Amino acid sequence: MGSEGPPAVTIHVTGFKKFHGVSDNPTETIVSNLKEYTRKKGLPKGVILGSCSVLEAAGQGALAPLNQTLQSALTGKDSQSSCSERLIWVHFGVNSGASRFAIEHQAVNEATFLCPDEMGWKPQREPILPEDGGISRVRKTSLPVEEITKVLSKKGYEVTTSEDAGRFVCNYVYYQSLHFAERNGIKSLFVHVPLFLTIDEETQMKFAASLLEVLASLC
Repeated sequence: MGSEGPPAVTIHVTGFKKFHGVSDNPTETIVSNLKEYTRKKGLPKGVILGSCSVLEAAGQGALAPLNQTLQSALTGKDSQSSCSERLIWVHFGVNSGASRFAIEHQAVNEATFLCPDEMGWKPQREPILPEDGGISRVRKTSLPVEEITKVLSKKGYEVTTSEDAGRFVCNYVYYQSLHFAERNGIKSLFVHVPLFLTIDEETQMKFAASLLEVLASLC
């Protein structure tokens, strides 16, 4: 009998709604349209696209729905894989000043918001998870960030690795997700994208689909 190969990778995706200074968040469009886009173009081999959720651009005030979203991948209707090691959370966030995509390697246990989030929270040098210790604590993704970036670059995308996801909501969500992933034996990745004015919507949709393919091949 021939080998059936490794089980499919189930990838769940999130983006954000609008926030201060960004009234049209490209990640809301990407995530909202990704299922239809991959239905038309075809999902990469070995990929199951799970939930596609758009989060409030908020930290502490939106923590409960964030945790519910993360947990749904394990216990809810969105759980389509029996192997948790083949489950990945991919979080998209916008960097309005960026000229290329950025694959984030890590998140820091620090919330320092230069402006209030969409629920009015403006922490300064607060630990995201106090039980993790001080604000210098770092959590890193277990995914091969350098290799992911290299493969995407070879596909023609303007993409780089990053060691700094900021200290705003993107970093907050990534830190929470990395903590959740470690506890549950799954994987998490955060990707910053530019505005559509910088890299157009069609290219960003193609990039998101290519990322799914690369993750399936390297996971």
